[in-house]
Amino acid sequence: MNLLATGLTPGHFLTLGAVLFCISVAGIFLNRKNVIVLLMCLELLLLAVNINFVTFARQLGDEAGQVFVFFILTVAAAEAAIGLAIVVTLFRNRRTINVAEIDSLKG
Repeated sequence: MNLLATGLTPGHFLTLGAVLFCISVAGIFLNRKNVIVLLMCLELLLLAVNINFVTFARQLGDEAGQVFVFFILTVAAAEAAIGLAIVVTLFRNRRTINVAEIDSLKG
């Protein structure tokens, strides 16, 4: 289905990507307490970048942007799995996921 037939232009998708990017950056700077929320903000940031890559790839007729999206999705999946494993380990050892309380590297 052609997106232009639905009235959606690349500007709509770029605006969506910009809004998601701003929300994720604000979430990273405003939230200094919960590691899980920080990981979700990073995932949202990567999603915003993916939307922009796909939009430009579709507009320019080039498949390179979509190839980059697959690499970004692979990195995001690995980051989510490793990040969640680190959070679970920290919670088991320290009984908290508060960023202010886990900033020391003492054993």
